[in-house]
Amino acid sequence: MGKHERIDTTRRGLLKGASAGALVITIGGAVGLDFVKATGKALAQGAKPPLHPEQLDSYLAVGADGRVSVFFGKMDMGHGLHTAVAQMVGDELDVAFKDVTVYMGDTRTSVNQGGASGSTGLQLGGVQMRMAAAEARRVLVEMAATKLGVPAADLVVVDGVVSAKADAAKKISYKDLIGGKYFNHKLEWNKLWGNPLKAVGIAKPKSHKEYKLIGKDFAREDIAPKVYSTEKHIMDHKVAGMVHGRMIRPQVVGSVPVKVDEASIKDIPGAQVVWKQGVLGVVANTEWDAIKAAAKLKVIWSEVPKPFPNYTDLYSHIRKAPVLEKKTEKQNGEIAKSFEGAAKVVSAEYEWPFQSHASMAPATAVVEIKGTKATLWTGGQKPHFARDGVAAVLGFKQDDVDGIWLIGPGCYGRNDAGDCAMDCAVLAQAVGKPVRLQYSREEGTGWDPKGPASVIRARAAVDANNNVIGFEFTAKGFSRLEVNSNESKTHDCLAGHTLGHPLKPTQAFNIPANSYAFPNMAMGWEVIAPFVERASPLRGAHLRDPNGPELQFAGESFIDELALAVGVDPIEFRLKHAKNPRDLAVIKAAMEKSGWKPRVGPNKDQTGDILRGRGFAYAQRNGSRVAIVAEVEVNRRTGRVWGKKFTVAHDCGQIIAPRDLRECIECNIVQGLSRATLEEVKFDNNKVTSIDWETYPILDIMDMPETIDCVLLDYPDQPPTGAGEPSIRPVAGAVANAVFDATGVRIRRAPFTRERVRQALSSA
Repeated sequence: MGKHERIDTTRRGLLKGASAGALVITIGGAVGLDFVKATGKALAQGAKPPLHPEQLDSYLAVGADGRVSVFFGKMDMGHGLHTAVAQMVGDELDVAFKDVTVYMGDTRTSVNQGGASGSTGLQLGGVQMRMAAAEARRVLVEMAATKLGVPAADLVVVDGVVSAKADAAKKISYKDLIGGKYFNHKLEWNKLWGNPLKAVGIAKPKSHKEYKLIGKDFAREDIAPKVYSTEKHIMDHKVAGMVHGRMIRPQVVGSVPVKVDEASIKDIPGAQVVWKQGVLGVVANTEWDAIKAAAKLKVIWSEVPKPFPNYTDLYSHIRKAPVLEKKTEKQNGEIAKSFEGAAKVVSAEYEWPFQSHASMAPATAVVEIKGTKATLWTGGQKPHFARDGVAAVLGFKQDDVDGIWLIGPGCYGRNDAGDCAMDCAVLAQAVGKPVRLQYSREEGTGWDPKGPASVIRARAAVDANNNVIGFEFTAKGFSRLEVNSNESKTHDCLAGHTLGHPLKPTQAFNIPANSYAFPNMAMGWEVIAPFVERASPLRGAHLRDPNGPELQFAGESFIDELALAVGVDPIEFRLKHAKNPRDLAVIKAAMEKSGWKPRVGPNKDQTGDILRGRGFAYAQRNGSRVAIVAEVEVNRRTGRVWGKKFTVAHDCGQIIAPRDLRECIECNIVQGLSRATLEEVKFDNNKVTSIDWETYPILDIMDMPETIDCVLLDYPDQPPTGAGEPSIRPVAGAVANAVFDATGVRIRRAPFTRERVRQALSSA
């Protein structure tokens, strides 16, 4: 019923399974048992064509019972993506939602569709599945036309049964047409990573007016097992003969082991040391013994200079650091001349810290090696890429490694899951046994790749009539791609760093995404070198909506400052300068739903300790648009900022599952509020010191919003454009503007912690 499952991936299992049958379609009809035997392919051994992006087999199957199996090359991070995929496939095939089962994130059964990344689950992956389903329906109807002796144009499909429009007695089911057999049909994709809507030689999807499942809410069968802890989690996975591992990290970043006393853990049952260049770990028969061995092992580390400056010097370091690479992303007009002729210039700088994924549990992986074959079990969001990385670190061929996703703690970007997978592979290869590796809380928060810190400069030229005639925006910080987010290369994981593999960082940042237009504009970014090039716990990487929250915090704060400088209400100013009609629609929707009353300047004449304010921010994100009105309370005595109410207008094109979309938005608001008010990675000269929930606090239930009010703008005739990340993007900007509205004090450094707010109010 739209659920996701583990699957018996033997070909006999696929054919016999009630919900995991396989389907074969050729131009001339089904490939049956006689054909398989004639070609020398034993059905029991598996005659399914190899997984390939251009094979319909790789995406869909109709089982012997008529149920449809969907093999999705992405996975779900908790938002119910599999439900939406089942709706899209069911609508194209004309089968009931209850008869569709989605299998996800398994290299044995699905092709690589890019992993869960960039809010592309439906935007790319879902649309690919929609196209495959549309083509499967076309071929099935053609087969039925031949069987029934009725032209395909005169047939209809209802719940997987094809019948003649003029004679309902003439009918045949998908089950009878093809159940339990394989596809042998090529999909003429332009290329896997291209836009499937531009594919040629395959059926065109239905008009949105024909959909019966899309736009409706269906129960998610994964919720109860999660709540009652009956669904298998990556941390629960075991294999025969498995031992448990722990990694040992240096207390001074950049130092490596120079002497290891293996005798210091000889009294621990089954304890073994794995020391390979900079990689140092232990395994033992039980997890607790591995923890004890890691704590007890005596190690002498190399001496290195202090790797980090003082944390208090972070932003001055960014300002002064040489620029490695820079890029102007948007430019028009003559920016220098606009400032030369300005009546006044408005300028500001904004600061954003390193932030951790802080996944609710640290990463876990299991690796089993049998000869030249290996299997990885991971909770990461890109099992296909993680499989490739494990193959590389083991020196195996990619096809000789299977990557299997199990429910994990979630990540949204590049957390510690990829590092854990490769470290686990190194341990398993060294000890010759299957290894389960679970990071500690300290590793999960302290050593995961981080969202990078930055300083962002903005200035605007205003003429004598209060028109903005020049706009300049420059983000300067650590690269967001010092390590890549797909985990397929050893140089993007700690194991590769500590094994001395050549590094290949990418220098990249970004600019805010919006449709503001000014006569003269220049927007770009500058990237600086990392503090430590190799095996750093401050490696810049993708964190949910890479660079989005910090850029929109700066960009939308500055838009508010600019509106105040020219004496205009913040939303009125945006409506004047935003040019995209759909952007204007979300701005107006949030304004109207929240009951926004135009005014210029902060909410004055408030008394008492509790100050109330409202703030606005909006952003684009890969075709989606989100506008937020944040209503906050600021306690002037304690400095507490409480995001009390959020009104969110959201446009992600065609809405597939409205309830799941609302829940996704709510999660984004909560995480965005946490990052805006609490989350900040700190460090001393030697190491990261934010390593647990005390030193890296996140939003708790006492600080949750009282209300999150969603306005969903549906464009059913447009493709879905993704919702996993867009609504986190404007949160910090909306909260910052609300804090100013409440207090009259502009805070330009995130997060807005109690101490920082108290200091700002005291200084003011």
